[in-house]
Amino acid sequence: MSAQGTPMVASKTTASRQTPKGAWTVTFLLFLFMLVNFADKIVVGLAGVPIMTDLKLTPEQFGLLGSSFFFLFSISAIVVGFVVNKVPTRWVLLTLAVIWAVAQFPMVGTVSFTTLLICRVVLGAGEGPAASVAMHAIYKWFPDEKRTLPTAILSQGSAFGVILAVPALNWVIVNHSWHYAFGALGVLGLVWVAAWLALGREGPLEDTQILAATEAKIPYVQLLTSRTFLGCVAATFGAYWALSLGLTWFTPFIIKGLGFSQSQAGWISILPWVFGATVVILTGWIAQVMMARGYTTRVARGVLGSVPLVVGGLILATMPHVEGAILQLALLVVGSGLCGAIYVVCPPMLGEFTPVSQRGAVLAIYGALYTLSGIIAPNVMGTVIQRAGSMLDGYMTGFTINAAIMVGSGLLGLLLLWPNTEKARLSRGVAAQPAPLKGAVSPT
Repeated sequence: MSAQGTPMVASKTTASRQTPKGAWTVTFLLFLFMLVNFADKIVVGLAGVPIMTDLKLTPEQFGLLGSSFFFLFSISAIVVGFVVNKVPTRWVLLTLAVIWAVAQFPMVGTVSFTTLLICRVVLGAGEGPAASVAMHAIYKWFPDEKRTLPTAILSQGSAFGVILAVPALNWVIVNHSWHYAFGALGVLGLVWVAAWLALGREGPLEDTQILAATEAKIPYVQLLTSRTFLGCVAATFGAYWALSLGLTWFTPFIIKGLGFSQSQAGWISILPWVFGATVVILTGWIAQVMMARGYTTRVARGVLGSVPLVVGGLILATMPHVEGAILQLALLVVGSGLCGAIYVVCPPMLGEFTPVSQRGAVLAIYGALYTLSGIIAPNVMGTVIQRAGSMLDGYMTGFTINAAIMVGSGLLGLLLLWPNTEKARLSRGVAAQPAPLKGAVSPT
């Protein structure tokens, strides 16, 4: 069964399949958008040891700080998701980036734990909608069958946000102060705002306002209870559990758990992201090749994204049972890095069967639900460490919990991800509504 097309129209014109001029420029800008996004996220984890030392924080307090970033993350993602159904993504992205920059500057001076906590909550509120809005924006530039590769590139902004920013920020932390690392990120955010004002544009393939008036709608309850939507949430929940632990606890683990120095940690901390970047790019390329060769999106997206989660969880589960810091580090890097595959395939799967005028909200709700693990995971790790007999035992218990969640979420993905079947079922549901369909055109 073909994985191409949308639920609204059975055929596409040749012109609709072309990638418009300027698509890759916007893709690059949104790649940089996600780069800044993840650099903002990781700075607390990277500076975790000096922050805990200066502010005299316990592991539980630091876990709370890591989780605080996600307190308003999901709420803002849902609200903004409905906003971008009607408001051009260009201006929404601009507003989000300004919030990120402004939220960093209070940390340049002397701050209390409360001030740091509040700034991270505000930053999380600004970053909550980022990935889903950027994805919605980029899908206005590419037809469905060409979306997997730009999705992979966009996802790589997160990896390169760490790979490029971590050594630079760590140099600032070691040679100056962790306070200035936050200030540098604020300036970087403002630079992106200026670039987006100059070059950012709305994609020409889809006009959300026109489609809202002409396109057949599917009730949100059907979209949000479809098994593919639930499968995407479940699978990505497990992947994001690992990611949020990496953002908050990876650097403290290699310093306090494995005995590396802060200077060494700056380079070691990029290893999971280098490996994860490779996984994401390969997944995007393989998925696109498989679809070009006629594989269903059940296989080319659903299976391809879920299996690495299961394998990664099994690798991570062996970590407490081996000796040696280098081997433990290697297992952690590979096990957690395999999670990246699911981020590449889930947004295109949801885009397969979601009407364009509802896609911004559906992607946002998806993001809001799976990122709830970001509230839970850092706190769980902090509590486990504080209550363990030794710090290293606490870390190992926390990573074992992570492994179990990854395996379970991957298995749920394998069970539930059937986007091509979902599309056919929902298409039959809207076929009985001739009036809304009469003037509909293919958005891609």
